[in-house]
Amino acid sequence: MSHTVHTIRLHRVLKAPPQRVYQAFTTAAALAKWLPPHGYICEVPEFDARVGGRYRMAFVNLSTSGRSGFGGEFLDLEPGRLVRHTDRFDDPQLPGEMITTITLREVFCGTEMDVTQEGVPAVIPAEACHLGWQESLQLLTLLVEASVPG
Repeated sequence: MSHTVHTIRLHRVLKAPPQRVYQAFTTAAALAKWLPPHGYICEVPEFDARVGGRYRMAFVNLSTSGRSGFGGEFLDLEPGRLVRHTDRFDDPQLPGEMITTITLREVFCGTEMDVTQEGVPAVIPAEACHLGWQESLQLLTLLVEASVPG
């Protein structure tokens, strides 16, 4: 099996303030709402959003109940600006550790966001990873751009 890895990069501009976008990445309930791709739900048994804090999650296929567990550690957190964490899959067929970096920058219409995911196992096609992120970011957009009174 090849241990070659690749890097995924995504860019979005969201009509929401950086602090709200940051909160969506650092609040367990928010992540459970937007992070799983279409057709999945998310379980979050552990989530300690502080530098050195750990998290555990599982995406569960709603149709088949198949689970994909993963976890990691928060490396850097700068409110409204940066989230950087590791990811490691439970499945031994998905080896290695990924590093995901989310950078946020206030712009006149909201937040410019860049996501870089380094070390993605080669057995996950880059296109499939991009597709999953696109679905997740659609849900993130719905969450953070909503203007809910009171």
